[in-house]
This record gives sequence, C-alpha cells and structure tokens, in this order.
Amino acid sequence: MAECVKDSDAEGRISYGDYVVLKRGDIFKSVQIENKKKVIFEKQWFFLDNAVGQLYGAVFEIEAGGSLKLKAAKHSGDSLDSKEAGQDNRHIMDDGRSQKLSRDDIETLKEQGLKGQEIVQQLIDNSTTFKDKTEFAQEKYIKKKKKKYESNIKILKPSTRLLAMMYHGREPGKICHLRYDTLAQILTLGNIHAGSKILVFETCAGLVLGSVMERMGGYGSVIQMYPGGGPTRAGMESFGFPSHFHKTLHEFPLCKVNALLAGTLDLSEKDGDGNGRSESSQKTSGVSEKSSEPQSMEVSVDPQEEMRRAERERLREQRAQEKKLKMEEKRKKLASAAALLEGRNADGLVIASRFHPCPVLMGLLKFVAPSRPFIVYCQYREPLIECYTKLREQGGAISLRLTDSWLRHYQVLPNRTHPVLLMSGGGGYLLSGTTVAAKARNQHKAEEPVTKRLKLDKISSSCDSSA
Repeated sequence: MAECVKDSDAEGRISYGDYVVLKRGDIFKSVQIENKKKVIFEKQWFFLDNAVGQLYGAVFEIEAGGSLKLKAAKHSGDSLDSKEAGQDNRHIMDDGRSQKLSRDDIETLKEQGLKGQEIVQQLIDNSTTFKDKTEFAQEKYIKKKKKKYESNIKILKPSTRLLAMMYHGREPGKICHLRYDTLAQILTLGNIHAGSKILVFETCAGLVLGSVMERMGGYGSVIQMYPGGGPTRAGMESFGFPSHFHKTLHEFPLCKVNALLAGTLDLSEKDGDGNGRSESSQKTSGVSEKSSEPQSMEVSVDPQEEMRRAERERLREQRAQEKKLKMEEKRKKLASAAALLEGRNADGLVIASRFHPCPVLMGLLKFVAPSRPFIVYCQYREPLIECYTKLREQGGAISLRLTDSWLRHYQVLPNRTHPVLLMSGGGGYLLSGTTVAAKARNQHKAEEPVTKRLKLDKISSSCDSSA
C-alpha cells in the first residue's frame, strides 16, 4: 500500500518539460515548464523553476525578481474577516470617499515590500464604511481586493475540462466557440472509450482531438482527417501526453478521401512543389556553375571562397537528405492511415469544424462500421438541419437527434444561493445518430410487400377451403 502511494505521489509532481495549466482566479493559461523560461501571465512575469518537484495543485506566491514561493496552507488565524458587521447596506453611499488610501499610497506600500494580504488588511483598516457593511458584503469586498492585489498562482495538471475552459475564456474563436459542456456531450454521444477506432475531423486547434485521446487512454486508434497542408495540434500538445499516446494517432488528408474510396490512391506519388523547388534549385545551381566557369579561367580561385562553397554544397545536400527522410516518413504515415481506413470499420466519427459539415459527413460516414455512433458539432443550426435532411433522404443512419445545450452557473453559498446573472449565450448545436447498413435496409423494404401478399394468399386460400 505504501508503494502505491509513493508511485502516485511521484506521478503527481511537476518536472521540466511538463505542460501545466496556470490558474489565477477564473483565468487559465497553458505553458510548458522550461529551465529559466520567463512566463507572462496577467501582466506579471515570473519563472517556474521553483515549482519543479512540487505537487500539482500547489499554490505559489510571486515574489520580487519573478521567483515563486510555495504558499503555506491556510490557517484559521489568517482570515481577514471582521468581527463587526452592520445589519444592512442601505445607508452606505458609494461616493468614492470611503477609502483613505490613494493609488499613490498603495504603490508606496508595494514598493516597501508589503504582500497582497497585508495590502488588503491596510485597505480594510482605512475604509470608513467596511464595518457598516453586512457580513456578506464584507466577504465580497475582501474577495474582490484579494483577486486584485494578491499574486497567487495555482499550477494544475492539464485536463479536458481545464483546457476547454481556458480556450473558451481566452480565445473562443479558435475552437469555434465550443463550450466545455458541449465538448462533454460530444465525448459521451460519440461513445469514446479505450480500444476503439475513432475518426476525428476538427478545426478547434486540436482540443477535440486531445479530448478524444485522453478519453481513450492510449489504447486504440485515432485517425485525424485534416484539411490543407497539415494537421493543427496546438491544443492536443497542451495535454502533455506520454510517447505511447502518440503511437495511436494517425493522420490522413481530407483531399485524398475520394481517391481512397475509388481505389486510385497512389502512395508513391511525390510532392509537386518539392520537385519544382528541387528542379529550380538544380537549374540555378547549374547556371551558377556555368557562369563561374569562365571566371575561373580568368581569375585564380580563392581557397577560402572554395571552402565556403564546399560548405554550402554540404549544407544543401544535408537539407535535401533531411527533406527526403521527412517525405519518406510522411509517406509511411499516410500508408498506415490508409490501411486503417480501407477496412471501413471505424467505431465512431466526430466532426467539429468551421467548414460546412454536410459534404464532410457524407464522405466520412462511408468509413464507419454499421451500428456505430457519429456526432457533428456546428456553431450554427442551419448546416446541421441540412445534414439531418440529407441523412433522412439518403438513409444509412437512424436515431438522428439535433440538440442544443444550455448552461447556467449557480452561486451556492449559505443564504445566498442564486443563479449567476451573466451566462453564456449559446454552446452550439449537435447532430448525433447511429449508422446502419443501407443495403440491408432497402432490401428489407423491398421484400416486405411480398411477404404480406403471401400471407394474404394463405388467408384467402384457407377461407375458400373452409367454404
């Protein structure tokens, strides 16, 4: 039992190279811990070196010089709550004269080295209306001032919930305004679990891809279908997955799906742009060689110039060799992904992109096995209505549902439980369903009237014999 606790303790400690999530109040930021790397978060800069070796979830205080100091556990004696409190706030006037300390005085306190808690205590002592406020108003005042003047940073381990809240709060446009509760529904309705083969097409900075990989736990296969020249995985890298997670990830360009379906995919084809660049470089090098020949006949060659030319040639050959290795590795990845897709037995399909989902959904559903779930996210309702209509007409899917998620936060405190006034306007729309074998379904429909006619013939024959 002691060894198990020790192992879990070791896994929960921060180390160099880890991706972590910094939290201050309701604001998050994802960074990678590097040696003597300057991090800027909420207009403050600091170094994360002192956090190495500490447990995840620890709270640190930013000191002078940008160093972090582990903050001790909170004791009951450290509370700033006042014992005196008023009955109500009806006589308090917010005229800006209740605070005796000016902005310059507060800056002077900071220069003297006072910490955030001490500055908050000074603000309480110099407030003429603090003791007249109710207990609830005093607590709200202290919480507001702590958030402004205390420099506390909490370091957390990355997770789907934290990264989804971070992206939705800081850059919602990058993830197509995908809210974290909608992302949870995607993972649930898509039946994402370990050991499955999932197709993912998303343009949400890799957040949906990372969420699927986290749910699968490094077991199974994830095939990322990407548009353009290459996949985007910034959000997935922020999870900080171990190396064996990346072995389950495959990639396939969306532009080659039709060729794969038609059986005309050529894995040995070369990159046209790369050949064009190499041919042009060969031509320019040939021209330079030709132009340098008459000069060599007239002027003697400088030994240093000859060495520099040889160095340039060596670097050019090295870059060409590296490019050739990258192209070969890319070709192998493409072949492995194509082999997984050719079976057309994927266990699920997840689509969340800024593109129109209808043509993508109709093309990728052909790779999904029957009786498997698929889920499509879109910020707007009309494209999903078009997908719904197309699937109803074409067949091949049942249990189609077009849903919209609604989220509202509640403040739960003694005698102060109420819904939060500000809430998210919308979390997007989801289209979910289950694939079926369309051929068997059509065949069953064609044979159904025949069986009915046979049954009617038997009934009529039995009536004639009885008569």
